[in-house]
Amino acid sequence: MTGQRLSLATVDRVPAGARPLVRPGEVSPGIVHLGLGAFHRAHQAVYTEEAVAAAGGDWGIVAVSPRRRLLVDALAAQDGLFSVTSLDGAGARTRVVGAISGVRHAPADPSAVVALLADPATRVVTLTVTEKAYLLEPATGRLRVDPALRAELAGQATPATVPGLLVAALAARARADAGPVALVSCDNLPANGHRLAGVVGQALALAGGDAARVRDWVSGNVTFPGTMVDRIVPAPTPATLVAARAALGLADHAAVAAEPFRQWVVEDAFPAGRPAWEAAGAVLTRDAGPYERLKLRALNGVHSALAYLGVLAGCETIAEALRLPGARAVVERFVAEDVAPSLDPPDGVSVVAYGRAALDRFANPVIGHTTRQVAMDGSQKLPQRILHTVADRRAVGGSPRWAALVVAAWMRFVQGRADDGRRLPLDDPLAGEIRAALAGNQRPPAATVDALVRLRRVFAPELAEDEVLRKLIAEWLDALTRHGVAATLASAGAGR
Repeated sequence: MTGQRLSLATVDRVPAGARPLVRPGEVSPGIVHLGLGAFHRAHQAVYTEEAVAAAGGDWGIVAVSPRRRLLVDALAAQDGLFSVTSLDGAGARTRVVGAISGVRHAPADPSAVVALLADPATRVVTLTVTEKAYLLEPATGRLRVDPALRAELAGQATPATVPGLLVAALAARARADAGPVALVSCDNLPANGHRLAGVVGQALALAGGDAARVRDWVSGNVTFPGTMVDRIVPAPTPATLVAARAALGLADHAAVAAEPFRQWVVEDAFPAGRPAWEAAGAVLTRDAGPYERLKLRALNGVHSALAYLGVLAGCETIAEALRLPGARAVVERFVAEDVAPSLDPPDGVSVVAYGRAALDRFANPVIGHTTRQVAMDGSQKLPQRILHTVADRRAVGGSPRWAALVVAAWMRFVQGRADDGRRLPLDDPLAGEIRAALAGNQRPPAATVDALVRLRRVFAPELAEDEVLRKLIAEWLDALTRHGVAATLASAGAGR
């Protein structure tokens, strides 16, 4: 991309309505964010900038990339500035965001990141690192410990993982008595605050040195507020950068696009203060659990369903998958017959209406959220998005027919072939275990189901041993294998 680039030196050339509400350098940092992806830039960064603009406070964000360097360099060259374009059928609106005060690349200088996390000025640490970075077994919540992580936690290796960075930082804060801090997971994990607390607790139990004193300090000085986050933010494409250039008159190498809708529910447990996120529309509450379970099951679960069914049928985007004959009827029944009976929603919220609204959002033709992007890391997503619904339905004797279809679609997907024979990549932390479970000659659907439910890191024992569930999944897997997704959905959606 050629031409002048977005930066503090050029931002005044941006159309007035698209300029940032605050500018990097005007607000001192108070938040460190782990996970410099598109979602953070289109969600928490936007909320935080609007909160600071409305109510003030030293709440600039230092954003840390735990892995890739390219975006760190792009944002550094732009003084932390980037744009968010909100897209729907009515058009587009682009605005530059100035919430990011600095950027860091953890692999390049992990000690500097630990020092930043341990700095008394850091009073809130937020995370959007995706499910797999927590190193938790999806089915059990136990920390996956290998020799490399054990060495990190014992202080014998440089921190390279999220648990390693957090334990090193909390130990440094404890030794310096650097003041309280809130660690805030903004990832799609069930009970994400409790899960993050579990990561830290399990990791500290393996730490060396003065770990017992650190644990005591953490118990009195660190909180883990739960959250529910929601905004559809597809991975940026060259078209995203072209649209930002047209709107700003400047090149933006860190531009993101998103749907207009956004939601953030946060448990209000911040021992050292927080931005006035409620001024930006966030919901502050005592318990984010009902919101989180609703979103995981009735929105993320439907998203995954459309991703697996769509990618098998050759659909590039979620919106295209939703247009398959019968698809909308099937996922509406999934929400009404399986998800709704499995949870108690927030007061005044209809699960069925929420699910229908989610489908309207997924149908947004200009978002372009790809089926393959949503389908990746399925072993990490399936438990909380689908299998918790299944477990709750089976616990009361229910027959989760439609949830079983989603599980069958995932099982067909991990076999690596679309309905037209095209090869499908398996981008998953458990790819090796999944391939090993499927190794050997072709087998009937029931045998495939039996092989995959033995993945204890995905399926809890009570589900793996449930004959009713295995039969339901096998029937759907047989239909998908024999007839393909399009015919199966058309028949199921018509009630046949």
